[in-house]
Amino acid sequence: MKILMVLTSHNRLGNTGKPTGFWLEEFTAPYYTFRDAGADVTLVSPKGGQPPIDPKSDDPANQTASMTRFKQDPATQKVLANTSLLNDARPEGFDAIFYPGGHGPMWDLVDNEKSISLIEAFYGSGRPVAAVCHAPAVLHRATHKGEPLVKGLRVTGFANSEEEIVGLTKVVPFLVEDELRRLGGLYEKAVDWADFTLIDGHLVTGQNPASSGSGALKLLQLLKA
Repeated sequence: MKILMVLTSHNRLGNTGKPTGFWLEEFTAPYYTFRDAGADVTLVSPKGGQPPIDPKSDDPANQTASMTRFKQDPATQKVLANTSLLNDARPEGFDAIFYPGGHGPMWDLVDNEKSISLIEAFYGSGRPVAAVCHAPAVLHRATHKGEPLVKGLRVTGFANSEEEIVGLTKVVPFLVEDELRRLGGLYEKAVDWADFTLIDGHLVTGQNPASSGSGALKLLQLLKA
């Protein structure tokens, strides 16, 4: 199994002057889930090299077992520090594509032509596409058979209520929940911050950071099927 994981290179939170990036748990939980299942994982990002970690995701209150494992794993730290360029990625040779969230992707991945072409290539060929938390926003310009890719599919992603809790409703370019609904996605959510992941066909979406591990497991489930 070969899985392509696409991370953000964006490190500024809109016009707030605050840092952002990817959410650490949303990388570590899926990465180790894939590796422990024997998958080969390739990391890419728009700028290559070390993707920015959202410092809030590494707060003491947000620590998880996979994050602790990462901090004791220099080999994986080195892999993360040396992501390849997104523009050099090819869909051939991979079995699935996975997008970790965090607020960063809202700026540099949602309208990225290369990212959109990869999503459409994977989905159009029947290979799993997975995105968690804010990352389902990367689907907003992806199409399938001339329609929005998410149209008519059960989907989830960072909820409006969760964005309100973190106080960034007016900072993000758009709200993930609103955009998925606007595109005709059949949006669903669980209570705020609960683990909630959906599969519809070969699209996997997770609601929030707690859903990143289950999103990876559901992707593996599709690959094994």
